[in-house]
Formats: sequence, structure tokens, C-alpha cells
Amino acid sequence: MRQLRSLSRLPQLNPQVWILAGGRFLSDIGSGFTLFYAPIFFVNQVGLSATEVGLALGIASVSGVAGRILSGTLADSPRWGRRRTLLLATAVLAIAALVLATTHNLTTLIAGNLLSGLGIGLYWPATESIVADLTQGEQRREAYAITRLADNLGLGVGIVLGGLLISATNAYRTLFVVDALSFAVFFGVVYFAIAKTYPSASHRDEVRGSAWFEALRDRRLQVYILANIIFTTYIAQLHSTIPLYFSNFIGGDSGSKGFAATTISGLFAWHLALNIISQMPAAYLLKRFSHVQTLTISAILWAAGFGCMWLAGVVPHSQLFWAILGLGVLAIATVCYSPAASSLVADIAPPSLRAIYISINSLCWAAGYFIGPTLGGWVLDQSRIVVVGYWVALSISVVGTAIILQYLDRTIHRQPIN
Repeated sequence: MRQLRSLSRLPQLNPQVWILAGGRFLSDIGSGFTLFYAPIFFVNQVGLSATEVGLALGIASVSGVAGRILSGTLADSPRWGRRRTLLLATAVLAIAALVLATTHNLTTLIAGNLLSGLGIGLYWPATESIVADLTQGEQRREAYAITRLADNLGLGVGIVLGGLLISATNAYRTLFVVDALSFAVFFGVVYFAIAKTYPSASHRDEVRGSAWFEALRDRRLQVYILANIIFTTYIAQLHSTIPLYFSNFIGGDSGSKGFAATTISGLFAWHLALNIISQMPAAYLLKRFSHVQTLTISAILWAAGFGCMWLAGVVPHSQLFWAILGLGVLAIATVCYSPAASSLVADIAPPSLRAIYISINSLCWAAGYFIGPTLGGWVLDQSRIVVVGYWVALSISVVGTAIILQYLDRTIHRQPIN
């Protein structure tokens, strides 16, 4: 009976949402294989410099912007659509992984990353639009929570299996082959199990060249873009600034020795695990709040998490405690943010321009992941007092984020969601 009650609490979603989530889980297992190990392979095995590898990885963001713009246009076009765009994305990503598997020099690495960035850019607007098409209302936020859960579970499994494979065989190139196979499997899932989705027939006009300008004239979207770039800048700290902060500025008696690599790995494993465990409970508890209210809650949690990062750098003998608490709070902040942000954009978008709106949302991530690592990297090259004070500044910046969100809420009330 307990099992039946647990199953009854699962969101009642279109079966294709579950199929898509399963496909994303499988493809993210492959991504997890290469997530942390790719830079190590290119530097230590291929023999490229860290600067060359950083440059090549950064280049992916350039083609990623082009991919996001192309994806929004193609996915909203009745002649092409979401499904074909997602098939194109998975094919490009599979090819990119195979190119990276054969990398022996910088030229091949750049080519592989350009393809990878293009594929990722094509991927997100298409897959997010499919979820939006298959859901509506409060159900949509639950669907995005399910797909985010599938993503995180896949990454977690892939990271663990990738580590086991490397420790047993040291066969780094195999990681990229597995990644390519995972995208090939996802291609098959989409081709055979995902039907073409598109808004109702009344919205099946061909996408006009001015569609992007029409979307950008939406005042609600303009305000949201500003808020979302700030949020994605916050999120970028998790993957760029915080690991180096832990490594170089906290952990020793003097506060400058840094945590050991195994400690940092354990901390981020905790962060990912809490992200996975809390995804669906958070989605259930936050159903009573509007999207903007949920984003405001997320902003408050980001402030608290950054405050813990500051305490980890200034409170002697308890750095690990504050690091654990901080990454836990930031995991919950991320869980609150992701479904609400995606649902808000899908809700304010006219059905005929939904993929373009979602592409603009995805471009905010590109902007945030440019600003975040650049700003954080500059800070980490400064004196210790500047580095530690950076977390206080980020925490205080949340006041501005909350003000923007309140203005967004008023703007939405003046121009209600579709």
C-alpha cells in the first residue's frame, strides 16, 4: 500500500515527458563520463598546455551562441520543428564526442569543441520546448523538475562510472566513445518514441525573420533576461570560482593552504546528491508559490550560501563545516531556480514563439557563464581580503536581484501570462 501511495504522488504527466526524461538520463550518463576528466586527459595524456585546453573549451561558447539562435528559429518553424532540431542536436553531439576521442593536437580539440558547443546550443531550446508543448500550468514546473532530476541522476552515475573506468583501465579515450554512444541512444529514443510537437494549428505560421525582435520587445522578457543573467552568473560560481577558492584559499591553519583534492571531490559529490534528493520534494513544496516568488526564495538561498562561503574563509577550524553547509544551501537554491525559470519563460511566451523565448533564456546561460568565470577568475588573482570579500559582495547583490524580481512580478501582472 505504501508503494501505491508513493506512486500516486508522482506527477501525472504526458508519457512522452517520461520518455524524454529517460533519454536525457541516458545521454547525461555519457556526459558525466567526460565532465571532470576531459581537461585532465587533454593536458596529461594528449600533452596540450592548460592554456590551450582552456582556450579550446572556451571556444565552445562561441558556437553555442550560434546553436541557440539557430535552434530557436528551427524549433519554432513548422517546416522543421522541435523533434528534428533535437535529432540534429544529438547527431552533432555524437560526432563531436567522436572527434574529441581522436584528439591528438590543438586543431582537433578546437574542432571537437566547436561541434560540441553547436550541439549543446541546438539541444537546450529544442528539448525544453518539447516539455513546454506537452504540459501546461503547474504541471509544467513538475515536468521541468523531473527532467532536471533525470539530468542530475545521469551526470552522477556517469561521473562515478567514468572514475571507475579510468582507475581500472586509464583509457581516457573510451570515455568519449561512451559519450558518443549515449547520444546515439538518445537519437534513437527521440526518433522512435517522441512524436512531433507544436502549438495548435492557429499558431502554425512560418517563423518570420522579425520574430526575435518581436520577442525582445516583450517587457516581461526584458526584465527576466536581466534577472536570469544574474542567476546564471551565480550558478557559474559553482563550477569555476568555488572549486579554486576551496583549493587555494581555505582549509589550512593559515587559511591559505586549501582543501585536498579528495575533500573537494567529496564536497561536490554532496552538493550533487542533495540536488538530486531535493528536486522533487522542492517541486512539491513550492507548488503554492508563483514562479517569481520561487525565484525570490532561490535568491535568498543564494545569499545565504555565499555567506557560508565567506564564513568558510574567515572562521578558523570550522572551514569544512561552512563549506558543507554552503554547498548544501546552494544545491537547494539551484533546485528552486531551474524549474521555475524554465516554466516562467514557457508561460510568458506566445505559443508560436515559444522556442525563441526559450533560446533567449538559454542565451542568458551563455552570458552568465562568460561573466561568472571571468569575474571570479579576476577576483582569485587579487589579495586574500578581496577574495574573501567577494562572497560578501555576491551575497549583498541579491538585494538588487530581489528588487528586479519584484519589478518583474509587477510587469507580469500588467501583462498577464498566456
